[in-house]
Amino acid sequence: MTICSAPFTELGRTQASALGHADLPIAVIPHPFGLRSREEVRRIAEQCVADIARLVCESAAGEAARAAAPASARSGRIEAPVDLDEFNRFCRACGWSDGLPLVPPTVERVEATLRHTRRARDEVIAAVAPGFGAASVEHIAANAVMAGCEPEYLPILIAAVEALADPAFNLQGIQATTNPATPWLIVNGPIARDLGINGGLNCLGQGAWANATIGRALRLILQNVGGARPGEMDRATHGQPGKYTFCCAENEAENPWEPLHVERGFARDSSTVTVVGASGTLNMNSHAKEATDLLRAIADTMAFPLSNDYYFGGEPWVILSPEHAEILKREGLGKSDVKRRLWEQSRFAAGRFAAKDRARVQHIRRAELGTIDANTLVPASPGADGIGIVVAGGPGTHSVYVPTFGVTRAVTRAVTIES
Repeated sequence: MTICSAPFTELGRTQASALGHADLPIAVIPHPFGLRSREEVRRIAEQCVADIARLVCESAAGEAARAAAPASARSGRIEAPVDLDEFNRFCRACGWSDGLPLVPPTVERVEATLRHTRRARDEVIAAVAPGFGAASVEHIAANAVMAGCEPEYLPILIAAVEALADPAFNLQGIQATTNPATPWLIVNGPIARDLGINGGLNCLGQGAWANATIGRALRLILQNVGGARPGEMDRATHGQPGKYTFCCAENEAENPWEPLHVERGFARDSSTVTVVGASGTLNMNSHAKEATDLLRAIADTMAFPLSNDYYFGGEPWVILSPEHAEILKREGLGKSDVKRRLWEQSRFAAGRFAAKDRARVQHIRRAELGTIDANTLVPASPGADGIGIVVAGGPGTHSVYVPTFGVTRAVTRAVTIES
């Protein structure tokens, strides 16, 4: 049986069907809850219990326990229109489009991409939530072609899909939430330089083919293999522009500390991709010239009471510009020092939460924080190491705050470069 609130009914049906349980009964809980009194919520709960009991009794024994049909690891060949406009109309009708023009994944283009890995074309890299489609090497290559990727980008996408499937990342939650969460890819090591992945000026913006198409390819994989189509399994209330593409490199050349992948346990000459469950970006423009002043301003920016990181004890990220990073380094601060000071200074009194949100935090973070009253200082993450820092961007007194989905942790995987 599936139990979901009314706006998620379509998600429940679609996911059950994707897993081979199309006839699975659904118990629907009326929505919204936030406007209900406690007594109304109690009556709704009692009715839901009755509905669940009725549906269980009505279900034929074993009917909902059929094994899910295995997803094919080989890409089927179909006849598609030759004309580019007709091809894109065809993809839109099939639900394969992200709303921008696609490149036809012809046999020749996919084969050229597959030449950049020694892994078998039918090797399944991951089952991609929420539809748990089989992301085979061939499926990844086909979506890379559709996004406009150069063939040599394939190893990055394979590593990114591996990272997304790590339970710590919580792809199921990110794919199906009402939040505007989306994977942000950070590429480190020689491959970023070799493929021209931008980590400098305008690294989160337009203009870099690798950044744009790698991030876009991952979105197509999440949609076309994972089944997270907007309005179906993707239930984002608003979404965000980063759901088209969100990919950059770290600016290792101007990073005064060890780069991200070294911090996360990889050799400096390794190539890696890190996935972060980002909820958006916020520009932080400060002309502060002293570390104490700069960190206070950044910490104040992080501390907003409508953040999932504060609800759940998450893993917020800060993208420091080279100028801001140099100010901090010049005063003798290491990356761990910066994390500790941001963690301490970004705590805020629980009285800043809306009343219902404070009750929510009390329930979720009780084991970590104990009893929460209006004066309890609530941190964005359970500890200072929970704050992620990456150095990227070009000249300018700007850094970027990247809050996250909250119930997600960044995952890093090595990129295997094969010729």
